[in-house]
Amino acid sequence: MGARTTPTTRRRRAAPTAAVVSLIVLAAALALAARSWSSLPAIDLAAANARSTVVLDRTGTLLRPFATGDGRWRLPLEPDAVDPRFLALLTAYEDRRFRAHPGVDPMALLRAAGQWLAAGRIVSGASTLSMQVARLVEPRGARSLPAKLRQIVRAIELERRLGKDGVLRLYLALAPYGGPVEGLRAASLAYVGREPARLTLAEAALLVALPQAPEARRPDRFPDAARRARDRVLDLAAARGVVPAAEAAAAKAEPVPHGRKSFPMLAPHAAEAAVAQEPGRAMHRLTLDARLQARLEPLVAERAAAFGPGLSAALLVVDNATGEVRAQVGSAGYLDSTRSGAIDMTGAVRSPGSALKPFIYAMAFDAGLAHPETLIEDRPSRFGASYAPENFDLTFQGTVTARRALQLSLNVPAVELMEALGPARFIARLRAAGAGIVLPKDAAPGLPVALGGLGLTLADLARLYAGLARGGEVPVLKRRLDGPAVPEAVLPRIAEPVASWYVADVLRGTPPPESALPNRIAYKTGTSYGYRDAWAVGFDRRYTVAVWLGRPDGAGVPGLVGRVAAAPLLFNAVARLGGEPEPVARPRDALVAATSALPPPLRALRRESGPIDRLRIAYPPDGARIDLGAHEGMPAGLALKALGGTLPLTWLVGGLPVTESDRRQAEWQPDGAGFVRISVLDAAGASDSVMVRIE
Repeated sequence: MGARTTPTTRRRRAAPTAAVVSLIVLAAALALAARSWSSLPAIDLAAANARSTVVLDRTGTLLRPFATGDGRWRLPLEPDAVDPRFLALLTAYEDRRFRAHPGVDPMALLRAAGQWLAAGRIVSGASTLSMQVARLVEPRGARSLPAKLRQIVRAIELERRLGKDGVLRLYLALAPYGGPVEGLRAASLAYVGREPARLTLAEAALLVALPQAPEARRPDRFPDAARRARDRVLDLAAARGVVPAAEAAAAKAEPVPHGRKSFPMLAPHAAEAAVAQEPGRAMHRLTLDARLQARLEPLVAERAAAFGPGLSAALLVVDNATGEVRAQVGSAGYLDSTRSGAIDMTGAVRSPGSALKPFIYAMAFDAGLAHPETLIEDRPSRFGASYAPENFDLTFQGTVTARRALQLSLNVPAVELMEALGPARFIARLRAAGAGIVLPKDAAPGLPVALGGLGLTLADLARLYAGLARGGEVPVLKRRLDGPAVPEAVLPRIAEPVASWYVADVLRGTPPPESALPNRIAYKTGTSYGYRDAWAVGFDRRYTVAVWLGRPDGAGVPGLVGRVAAAPLLFNAVARLGGEPEPVARPRDALVAATSALPPPLRALRRESGPIDRLRIAYPPDGARIDLGAHEGMPAGLALKALGGTLPLTWLVGGLPVTESDRRQAEWQPDGAGFVRISVLDAAGASDSVMVRIE
């Protein structure tokens, strides 16, 4: 009687047979794969390398991603920007020998073949991460032996071409996470709201589990299935010693996200402009500071909401030293259609109201017309046949200093200075400084431009004020860090250093809005006709901040006044810049004196009687380039000639007196090359000035 055969005995006898057959199957599979190698064309990675266009801030922080052409979210990501625990969980769960095999794991194939033969069905797969990438790069609908062999071939090819890190990079970019979300970075932002470098253990496990069945495990649709899959990853990781069991248990207690979060959308207007400027570029680096931008956007939205429906607001922060735009808020809410949020109001042409008055004073200081302590009359006045400006509060202050007139934004003194300067000359100077000034159709520059009778953008206004902070040199706004190199050029000037500091010093004493500390920043407000626009621009040595509020459609808003609406937003924005404001440094040759100590022509402003014998500089002409040369090693002096006016004449260079003469000719000794403003004043208070370049 033979020995009794038990199930255990049968399994023991079958094991060697299954192992042998498994080896045969494995050898045959590898042989077929090798045989088919030469028949396959090279793998095309062009589509696999397509990524979402991304816009980054100055430090590389994501400001805004854009979907690919086919509507997918596939964000670029390097393996070193991933939480190490995610990578440890991924390889422990998907491919323990990822760093050891050549793309296909023979041990896993042998195990899978043995299980298949023993059970008569597929018990476990043998796909490596490389084989999964091959399937993602070259998707095949059928699950068959030929398809599996093709994956093996492609996996080995990918490893040879890209190496382990390249394959891993592709997996992190292409792994499916449900719907249009592909890749770890897009999934991390969409499901947990943070970059994959800062994942918790529970979040990392969830993101490892989802690609196995992305549609069935989507947390926003099937949170229970997502939780079960996540917990299996944690249990396996604990069993294999990847994470301590206690940490895995604590991670399982964390809730699973139940929805999908929005992708970052900081500085959306700036991001759109950057992509439109260079549509073929996949990555755009801007000068913006994402942290500052994130602090200012809700501040702008809150301020606009406080003034009612339909109102928008805009804000710019400029680094004075470099001209870089550090924050750009184009509207009170990009997605808020009730406020026309898609319109970037930093580039909209609007009336600046009184916000241009500081440049009238700067040019007057340059021309020697006035000094901050010059006395000016603020009384009812008529200019020409019918122009009789009034102050905002319909009162007059009488005799005041130029300092006080600018701080109180008095209209009559500003118009009187504009008359002395000439509106056409004022507009020409603004345009020469790079401002895109827009005048009413077919209108010549007139005295109303002193009170905002023109149009310009918030960006141009910010540039002009940054020029005051830089001693008169107006910067070019820089918005990109990855833009083409721009050759250095002589920057235009809005004023000379002394005049620029005079204005900065005056504006620093402007009374602040309620609940704000005085003497922190130099600032000026503006309100356009009909309460359509409210402005506030402030600066210190480091930054210029420009603010606008109004309706994008140009309708008036009762009570929309610069000092009430825009100034508080300006001061709140400055408080978020960090650090204490630093005043603009005083030039060494600035004249600090009381009214009584000024040269007589500067003690009070007098209106000219008429054009007859009007004082004007005959030589040098405005805009001239003058090569003085040298005589016997000594630089030659520059002849100064004037016509008209009442003797004696006082000549000024850069706002400082250099000589006084009872004749209409004088000489001045330059101390070096460069741009200089030369002015002349007569005994009646008339003046003229020119800008020349000494070479």
